[in-house]
Amino acid sequence: MSEPSQAASIPRVILLHGLWMAGVTMQPLARRLRAQGFEPEVLGYRSIAESPGVAIDALLEELREGGPAHVVGHSMGGLVALHALRTDPQAQVGRVLCLGSPLCGSGAAEKLSGFRLSNLYFGRSRRILVEGCTTWPQGVEVGMIAGSSPHGLGRFFGRFESEHDGTVAVEETRAPGLADHLVLRVSHLGMVLSAEVARQAGRFLAQGRFDRG
Repeated sequence: MSEPSQAASIPRVILLHGLWMAGVTMQPLARRLRAQGFEPEVLGYRSIAESPGVAIDALLEELREGGPAHVVGHSMGGLVALHALRTDPQAQVGRVLCLGSPLCGSGAAEKLSGFRLSNLYFGRSRRILVEGCTTWPQGVEVGMIAGSSPHGLGRFFGRFESEHDGTVAVEETRAPGLADHLVLRVSHLGMVLSAEVARQAGRFLAQGRFDRG
């Protein structure tokens, strides 16, 4: 793993999309990070047809072949990133930023999994969403941007009793050990389109903290 003091000098950023998404959905965020001086790369994967293990292996291969990189994962993409680091604690990663990732497990996914034909929705990704990921190798700085704009299909299944982004509850993103946590008025899907999310993402990747000024 890269030492925290070296993380600021890493320009490369690997972007991972979430469930039912495709690599193209991360392009707006990639363009905004590129304008901030980073070198973003989008890693697409088949979130429904394949198991998360395929995406985990692909990410680790990118880190081995391309050299050190930060990783930004939207929703399930953040879980893939952290599980990859648990698989290979020596992976050359700078900082990891999760965008609306249910690190403490997704209540909406758990409830939806009880419905008939839910496998058509989750494919082979149900387990990683329900279980989440609250631990990762020591020394890795992990940040989280959560959303509080309650617009999304998940609200019909999650029965949220507190702040949420329409799919994931803010409390589901508050894993112990996060280097920083920020709540913005964005929806789950809107995160990857938000200029403010992109600005804060760049700030965290560069400094390990969000801008609260």
